Parts: sequence; C-alpha cells; structure tokens
Amino acid sequence: MTEARILKVRKKWKMIFFCAVFLVSAVVLLTLPRLATPLGIAYVMYLILNPAVPLMMKLGLNKKMSIAVLLIALTAILIYPLINIIPIVAEEGNKLSTYLPKIHEHSKINYDKLVVWAKQNYSLSLPEHLVDDVFGYSKKFIGDMLLKVPQFVASFAEWLFLVPLFVFFFLKDSRKLKFIILNLTPNSVFERFYYLSHQFNRRLGDYIFAKFVEASIVGVVITSGLLLMNVRFAFLLGLLAGVTNIIPYVGPLIGAVPAAIFALAEYGGEWGSLGAILLLYLIANIIDLAIVFPILISKIVDLHPIVVVVSVILGSQYMGVIGMVISIPLAAAVKLVVLEVYEEIYTR
Repeated sequence: MTEARILKVRKKWKMIFFCAVFLVSAVVLLTLPRLATPLGIAYVMYLILNPAVPLMMKLGLNKKMSIAVLLIALTAILIYPLINIIPIVAEEGNKLSTYLPKIHEHSKINYDKLVVWAKQNYSLSLPEHLVDDVFGYSKKFIGDMLLKVPQFVASFAEWLFLVPLFVFFFLKDSRKLKFIILNLTPNSVFERFYYLSHQFNRRLGDYIFAKFVEASIVGVVITSGLLLMNVRFAFLLGLLAGVTNIIPYVGPLIGAVPAAIFALAEYGGEWGSLGAILLLYLIANIIDLAIVFPILISKIVDLHPIVVVVSVILGSQYMGVIGMVISIPLAAAVKLVVLEVYEEIYTR
C-alpha cells in the first residue's frame, strides 16, 4: 500500500473516530440527565466567568486563586438574595393558598357575566365551566409540583456540590480540554470546527448572561412598582414575571396573566388600581422590548424575527418550556453552521 493510500485511510478513520466521540458523548448526556443538567449549568457558568479569569490574574493572583475568588463571589451574589427573598416568597405563597378561593369566586362571577353578555349581544355560547376547569387544572398542577418538591430539593443539594466543582475544573483545565478536542479534530475540518465552536461558545455565554440580566430588570421593575402601589404578593408576582420573561415572546404574557387575574379579584370595581397594575406590566415590557432586548439580545443572536418565532414554536413542540428557552441559541448555532457550509460550497 502506498504512503498516499495509507494517509487517506488514516484520515478516514480519524474522521470516523472524531464523529463517534461526539455521538457517544451526546448519547451519554441525553440518557443521563442527572449528570447532564449540572454539567450544562456549569458549562454556561464557565462561559460567563471565563473572560474574568485573566482580569483577576492581572491583579497579581494565580489562576487557581482567581478561579476560587470568582466562585466565592458568584456564590455570595447568588445565595445572599436567595436567603433574603425565599422566606418572603414562601410566606406570600402560603397566603396565596388561602386567597385562591376568593380569586376563584370573583373570576367565576365576572366570567358568568361575560357568558350572559356574549349570549345576549352576539349569540355566542362560551364554555360555562371554563373558570372551574382552569382552577381545577391549576390545583392539580400545583399539587403535582408539591409532590416533586422533595425530589427537587435533593437534586438542588446535589447541584450545589457538583456545579461549582465542574465550573472550577472547566475554568482550570479548559485549555487542556480544548487541546484534546482539537487534537482529535481531522485536519480537513479543523479550521471550520475551531471557528464554529468558538463562535457558538461566545454567543451562548453572552445570550444566557443577557437573558439573566433582562429577566432581572423586568422582575425588579415589576416588584418595585407593585411594592410602591402596596399590592399584595408583590415579590411573588415580580419573581414570576422575571422567570417567565426568560421564555421568548410568550413569557411576558404568561407572567402577566396571574397579575391580571389577581387584579380583577382584588380590584374588580376599582378601575384605577386595576389599570395601574396592568399599566405597570405594560411599561416593564415596553422597556424590555424597546431598550433591553435590542441592546442585549438581538445583537447577540443576529436572527430574523421570523426565524426566532419559528425556532420558539419548534422548541416548544419537541421539548416544552426548556425547548422554548434554548431554541434561540440553538437557532443561532444552526445559522453559523449553515453559513459556514454555504461559504464552503459557493465562495471558497
């Protein structure tokens, strides 16, 4: 066998081995969510913290000490608000459980009036038991979630140990891991693979950080406004608005629905108070869509709005809420690959 033939066979087997490594890794992560979840969280945190390590080293700290300081600071930033906010949210949640019958009653009365009005004026037959069905489903959903609380607490305790450990080793050994992966990469795709992985990591880290900032701004604005108006369950409603804002497009609507139902039950006859709450949500989302989203998100993902909408729909279809959250960075990654292939075929 000639030397050229030997090199060709080696390149072929190297490509097969390269693809097999990534395929096996993907299968392992998909079949082991207990490992994949903290590993994924740690990887995202690594992408966010990694640019700060060289800055810390410029202050005279070595790499391990810089990483330790960053992890301690991040832990303090995350845990301190949780320690102060969780008891307040838990207390409001307990009060809400006793307040739900009032919300149910007011919602049913107003909906019954709407059914009669639609029947008399437009001959429309609305479902008569819609409110009862919605609240019945909500109670079942809350009950199912409460049953999963012990499991979630156990998983969260495990993540508190695993995530910082994974983040530490990602930050410490990222160069070694990168060299190992690049050594496995065949020469024929080395340049493209390096470029795509670098771009994807940068955009994913920037996107997750930007969404966290965006959700925090919305949550703080709504919580502060509700507190100023002396509205009950301000922390709970603000937290819900911030968390649901992570979901593109439909998240703000989902977060506003509980506030609208609560406002109707609490201030059904006081249109000033009801309008003020709805106006607060409108202002918060206008700030998000007009200022925060264009500055933080759109420049990072660089996707057409139609592509964003389609990717969110597909994500919800196949992976539910999680799919809606990760759909945009995945769409951005697909765009990078498609553009690279296009340039390879039509330009180079």
